[in-house]
Amino acid sequence: MGRRGGRSLRRVREPADIDFFFDPVCPFAWIASRWLTDVADRRALSVRWRFISLALLNEDRDYEAEFPPAYPELHRLGRRVLRAAAATRLAEGNDAVARLYTEAGLRLHPGGGTGRIWRGEPAPEGFVDEVVEAAGLDRALAAAAEDRSHDELLRSETELALSRTGPDVGTPILTWDPGRPTENSLFGPVLSCRPKGDEAIELFDALRTVVRTRSFAEMKRSMRDDLDFG
Repeated sequence: MGRRGGRSLRRVREPADIDFFFDPVCPFAWIASRWLTDVADRRALSVRWRFISLALLNEDRDYEAEFPPAYPELHRLGRRVLRAAAATRLAEGNDAVARLYTEAGLRLHPGGGTGRIWRGEPAPEGFVDEVVEAAGLDRALAAAAEDRSHDELLRSETELALSRTGPDVGTPILTWDPGRPTENSLFGPVLSCRPKGDEAIELFDALRTVVRTRSFAEMKRSMRDDLDFG
């Protein structure tokens, strides 16, 4: 792998308590990320922000037959933001990726950006530029949104995430104790709103218990409340 890939790998080999794989356009990843950042602050945990591209994950699917009309535009936007995130990791590291994701998520979810795309509007013009500037990063990083060379890293991280959980999952994917003998991963949690306070800690502890049970594979219910980004 070239210099770019080597530097990216060094950036993600630094110790962390949890790996969080996200696509910025996924509302469930966004809600879970806000829950996890709250828990991480209270428990002094380190979170390593990693990439899973819904565009690459579904590239062999028939979008017209299998997905709502908004999905192609949403997934394209997600890949553009992730390219900028990949460039940000190279230049500034993990904390800068966290800031970039926060600014993108605030505009896409409570800010209503994805809602406009669902109504048939194109992705906001200059979106990545705005996000990069709001995150306090070098404006030149926004140009990475159109740089397909970053797709190699996005693909490798998407494949890594799936290698930890198995196929037929989406976002987010979390890994506890990455790189250690106790490493365990899962798809989720899929949350309709962000647990807060003691409830957030209780959920984290319960998931940690579940994920460390090696025989555990799946638990699911399809009913959920409406999304609440409050």
